[in-house]
Amino acid sequence: MRRREFITIVGGAFLWPLAARAQQAGKTYRVGLLATGGAMDERRANILEGLAANGFFEGRNLEFEVRSGEGRSERLSEFAAALQAANVDAIVTFGYPAAAAAKKSATEIPVVVTGAGDPVATGLADSLARPGGHVTGMTELSTELSGKRLEILKEAVPNLRRVAMLFNATDLGMTLRSQAAANAARELNVDVQTLGVREPNDFDEAFAEMTKARPDAMLMVSDALTVLNRKRIMNFAAANRLPAIYEFSALVRDGGLMSYGPNQRAIGVRAGDFVARILRGARPADLPLEQPTQFELAINLKTAKALGLELSPILIARADEVIE
Repeated sequence: MRRREFITIVGGAFLWPLAARAQQAGKTYRVGLLATGGAMDERRANILEGLAANGFFEGRNLEFEVRSGEGRSERLSEFAAALQAANVDAIVTFGYPAAAAAKKSATEIPVVVTGAGDPVATGLADSLARPGGHVTGMTELSTELSGKRLEILKEAVPNLRRVAMLFNATDLGMTLRSQAAANAARELNVDVQTLGVREPNDFDEAFAEMTKARPDAMLMVSDALTVLNRKRIMNFAAANRLPAIYEFSALVRDGGLMSYGPNQRAIGVRAGDFVARILRGARPADLPLEQPTQFELAINLKTAKALGLELSPILIARADEVIE
């Protein structure tokens, strides 16, 4: 029996359209990966780790269908529809645009979201406890995390009075996250310089704004657009001796000053677990959205030295990863 057929149990209850409630022996499951862009290898490896812990192994009983917009979010609906036409068993999305596209254009496929901001605030799900529809996955504590990032930034830059907020203005999830960060900044008596970008050409204008009205530090909200342009951002920060905080440790290993955010490996592993439960017959509507439980602070001391910034030993001691 195929995915789009209905099955009935005693009492006439409706089940998510899956052929069986348990993993089928001999079946190869197909999982779609949908993203606006960015490196997929690490994300894929983390999801595979979660799936392997549940008995699903690539090349044995599992295969991936990868679709990436290469930075062009306007193609995501087309790719989501293609994954549905390919009859994949589930889709994992990275970022809000991919999640929104899968919700709209792959309505018959279970969707596990990651990196999409707050799925309830963006309308991807009805509630954390009861997502409804065909979407579940990981949500993010944007308000609390934004406040924590700014507290760390203020600890690193004690005279912080003005922070530039760089984010993708076309991504609702990241726009809401930037608003949460702006609210947290005001509570810390820090002025906010809001810099929304929509395409690569907008970064030069954002840099010009920061040159004209210099902030004391910068916070980059991470999505496909800003991450794909991270080197430009980091080079600007270095050239202007501008301390900056990012959301993920990979950006610190790439030359950023510091980051605070959820452990990305843990999120990927957990997403793999969501997929495994769905492959065994769980309905996305019945799988509560989960919040990250592992967070990490990363600091690049080489970048701090290049900026002429002396970080306190207490802050460095708190870091989960220190690059020297």
